Amino acid sequence: MNNNPSVAPTTRKKVQMAIDKLGYEPNLLGRNLRRLETKMILVLLQSLSNPFYSKVVQGMEDVGHRNGYNVMICNTDFDTNREKEYLSLLKNKLVDGVIFAAPALSGKELSMMAKQYPIVQCCEYKADAQVSRVSIDNVQAGYTATRHLIDMGHTNIGMISGQNRLPSAKEREKGYKMALKEAGISFRDPWIQYESYGFHGGFRGTQALLQLDPRPTALFAISDIMAIGAMKALKEKNISIPNEMAVIGFDNTGISGMYDPGLTTIAQPRYELGATAMELLLQAINKKETPIQNKVLAHELIIRESTKGFSDK
Repeated sequence: MNNNPSVAPTTRKKVQMAIDKLGYEPNLLGRNLRRLETKMILVLLQSLSNPFYSKVVQGMEDVGHRNGYNVMICNTDFDTNREKEYLSLLKNKLVDGVIFAAPALSGKELSMMAKQYPIVQCCEYKADAQVSRVSIDNVQAGYTATRHLIDMGHTNIGMISGQNRLPSAKEREKGYKMALKEAGISFRDPWIQYESYGFHGGFRGTQALLQLDPRPTALFAISDIMAIGAMKALKEKNISIPNEMAVIGFDNTGISGMYDPGLTTIAQPRYELGATAMELLLQAINKKETPIQNKVLAHELIIRESTKGFSDK
């Protein structure tokens, strides 16, 4: 049954006939208990509804399956208590390791867990945690997005960020401010609106930015779904995109190229982020003791119609 090469073909055939006749299925739980492994990986996401994670999880699953592991996906809502409940699966040896896509635990708590269990951070991370991670350079990516708008001639650039103040949001804001400062553009606090991470957040943030005097001529949203919400708000006010207001998003999710006009965005290598995170975790599981690794993957500016054609007068 385990494809042992020492078994004779005739014997193998007899055993297989008996298995088929009896309808026998091996007890995987018993086998895993004997081997002290489950071949199961726990993936903790902040929100299953976020389209960003689709390709990330696909990368994790593909690498996992190639190595004989299955993936269990759980939604935490960035709730520490719920996260701890799911982590009991790891402590009780019902999963072999955990990938955090947006950890709610503190860096200290993550570091303590990583001393006993295989753990990796993916996309979002706690920088002070002594835990391997894979991400992009969000500061540089925020700079790239803002610099593109500046190069298009914009000097009044608004930003829609997240209320949850995730590390990635803070870093993208830092890159945004870096680009403004480099271009000699004074930053004003009302130019950043903090909203819920989603379509409605982008819509509300844009409504607030439109009340400013002078109002922005360009918007940088920290996710594509927020940027789509922003574009919906602009269309309701009959504000032309990009002639009166340019919009740039983040992530390069599927909707960014389907919307009209097509959304300029910062592309994260989502599949590669997930695949690399799983590779790091499997290294930790198989080698038991591995050095902490910090993998930074490249981002890319994807220019579409939502930022083309503007000339600041």
